Amino acid sequence: HPCTPSWYISLSAQNGVNPDWEKKVIEYFKEKLKENNAPKWVPSLNEVPLHYLKPNSFVKFRCMIQDMFDPEFYMGVYETVNQNTKAHVLHFGKYRDVAECGPQQELDLNSPRNTTLERQTFYCVPVPGESTLFLNFSFNAYVNANQARVSPSTSYTPSRHKRSYEDDDDMDLQPNKQKDQHAGARQAGGVGGLQWCGEPKRLETEASTGQQLNSLNFSSPFDLNFPLPGEKGPACLVKVYEDWDCFKVNDILELYGILSVDPVLSILNNDERDASALLDPMECTDTAEEQRVHSPPASLVPRIHVILAQKLQHINPLLPACLNKEESKTCKFVSSFMSELSPVRAELLGFLTHALLGDSLAAEYLILHLISTVYTRRDVLPLGKFTVNLSGCPRNSTFTEHLYRIIQHLVPASFRLQMTIENMNHLKFIPHKDYTANRLVSGLLQLPSNTSLVIDETLLEQGQLDTPGVHNVTALSNLITWQKVDYDFSYHQMEFPCNINVLITSEGRSLLPADCQIHLQPQLIPPNMEEYMNSLLSAVLPSVLNKFRIYLTLLRFLEYSISDEITKAVEDDFVEMRKNDPQSITADDLHQLLVVARCLSLSAGQTTLSRERWLRAKQLESLRRTRLQQQKCVNGNEL
Repeated sequence: HPCTPSWYISLSAQNGVNPDWEKKVIEYFKEKLKENNAPKWVPSLNEVPLHYLKPNSFVKFRCMIQDMFDPEFYMGVYETVNQNTKAHVLHFGKYRDVAECGPQQELDLNSPRNTTLERQTFYCVPVPGESTLFLNFSFNAYVNANQARVSPSTSYTPSRHKRSYEDDDDMDLQPNKQKDQHAGARQAGGVGGLQWCGEPKRLETEASTGQQLNSLNFSSPFDLNFPLPGEKGPACLVKVYEDWDCFKVNDILELYGILSVDPVLSILNNDERDASALLDPMECTDTAEEQRVHSPPASLVPRIHVILAQKLQHINPLLPACLNKEESKTCKFVSSFMSELSPVRAELLGFLTHALLGDSLAAEYLILHLISTVYTRRDVLPLGKFTVNLSGCPRNSTFTEHLYRIIQHLVPASFRLQMTIENMNHLKFIPHKDYTANRLVSGLLQLPSNTSLVIDETLLEQGQLDTPGVHNVTALSNLITWQKVDYDFSYHQMEFPCNINVLITSEGRSLLPADCQIHLQPQLIPPNMEEYMNSLLSAVLPSVLNKFRIYLTLLRFLEYSISDEITKAVEDDFVEMRKNDPQSITADDLHQLLVVARCLSLSAGQTTLSRERWLRAKQLESLRRTRLQQQKCVNGNEL
C-alpha cells in the first residue's frame, strides 16, 4: 500500500550503507503510483486535516513555492552506540528530521562513518486562489465516474475553504483559526516513533500531556505568509533532496513524500531560540526572528520530505497533468474531446451570454480572454496576453460580484481584487524581502501562472491615493502591460515574469491599461441579480460544466502557427486598410487583431489561422469599435 512507506525505506536501509537503496526507494514509489487509481489512495494535505494523518506516512501536496530558504546540511549517515552493550549501529538520515535513537542509544558525533549531506528547503503554500467550488465538484465527479475506492483517511471534508464574499473585506490571515484547525495535530500522539537521544522518557511525557507544546505559542501570531488574504490551508516546509535547481519561486508542484509532524521539532526549535537569546548577537548567525520563521511548530507548518516532485502546468483535475505537444497528441482523451469541440464552444458562448445579461459580443470576447496566455516573449514584450476591460458594468449592483462567481466555476484559480481607495492604500501587492527574518514576505501579486485576476473598478470612489496606493496602481499597470512583477529586495528590485489573465470590470473606461475594451450592452436587467445568476448556474448540468472547464484549460496549451500564405494575405489586407484610411488602423491595432485571430482560431480548435477566421476577427473588432464609438456619442465623453 503506497500510504505506508516507512517499512520499505527501513528495509532498504537495513541492507547496509549502499547508495543504491535511495534509487530503489524512488523507483518503488514511481511504480506504485502507476498502479490503477494509486494516486487517489495517497492522502492529500490539500483535502485531509493534518490531525487525521499519521506521522511518517506517505502523503501528497499540491502547492506553490512561496519562498526558497538556504540549503541545509543533515546527517545522511550517522552512527549510534548502545550504552550497555557498546554495539555500534549505522542509520540513514534521509527523509528524517530527527535522529533515530533507542532508549539506551547515543549518537556518536565523532564517528568517522558519519556523513554530512545537503538538502534544499522550500516554503510552500496551497495554490493561491485555488477554487474549491471547481476542485471539489470536479474531483467528486471524477472519482464517481471512475468508481475509485477512496481510502478512509482521505474521505474527510476538505478543511480548506475558498474566501466567501463576506470575507473579502476581512483582510486578516486569521492565524487563530489556523491554530484551531491544526490543534488536533498536537494531540496526534507520541513522537511519531522517533526518540531523541538523552531524555526520551521526559520527552514522551511532555509530548503526551501537550503542556510543553501549548507553551510554544508565539508572542505574536505566526504569519503563514499566504499571498492572498483570507486563504486557509497548510503551509509546509518541503525538503528536497535532488534536482532542486529545476524549481523556482511561484512554480506549482505536486509532491509525494514523507510527512513529518514530530512534536520534538517544536521543542528543539524552542530550546534553540532560548539558547540563541543568551549568545552574543555578533556570534549568532541566525537571528531569533529568522529561527522563528524558518523553524515554526510542526503542528502548524508540517515538513514533507520529498520522494517524487512534479512541476504542474495546470491544476485542472479533469485533464492529464502533462499537456506537452507530443503527449497531448497521443492522449485519447484529449483527441476525443477535440473532436467534439464545436458544440462545447456553442454551449459555453450561450452560458456566458446569459451571465453577461444577454450580450453575445461581450461573451465572445470573454471566451477569447479566458483562453489567452503568454506563449512567448520578444525582448520584453509578452506575446499572447489579452487583458480585457469590460466597461458599462452597472454601478451599485452585485453584477460584478456574481460575474466573478461564474468565472470561479470555470477556472481552477482566481482572485477578485476590490479596487477601493482603502484597499489600494493598505494592501501589500508587491512581495518584499525581510532581511531580519531572511524570508520573502508575500504580496497579492505573488500568483502562479494561469491565475485569473478580476479587478473590480466599479467599487472605486473619489479619494486620495497615498504613496503605497500609487505604487500598487503602478504594480498593476506593469503586470498588465509587461506581465511581470518587480519584487522589492530593498537595495534592488528583482523582476519576476508572470502569466496572469487580467479582467477589469468598470463603469466607464478603466484607469488601468487594457489590451481591449468591450462596452457591455445588457439586453435585460434582472430585478434580482443573485436569483438570476443562481438559476443560471443550477440550470447547467455538472457534466456540461466540466466540459467548459476542460475546454478553457486545454486550449491554452495548443500549438498555433500562421502559414506563409496567410501571412502574406494579412499583410496585403493591412496595406489595403491603410490605403483607404491611414488613421483607421495602426501597427498596434494590427497586433491586437492578430491576437484576437489567434484566440478565435484556438477557440474553434484550429491550430492555424484560416482566411475565414481572419475575416471573423476583423468583424468582431469592427463591431466592438462601433459600439464604443456609439457609446461615446451618447455620453458625449471619452469612455
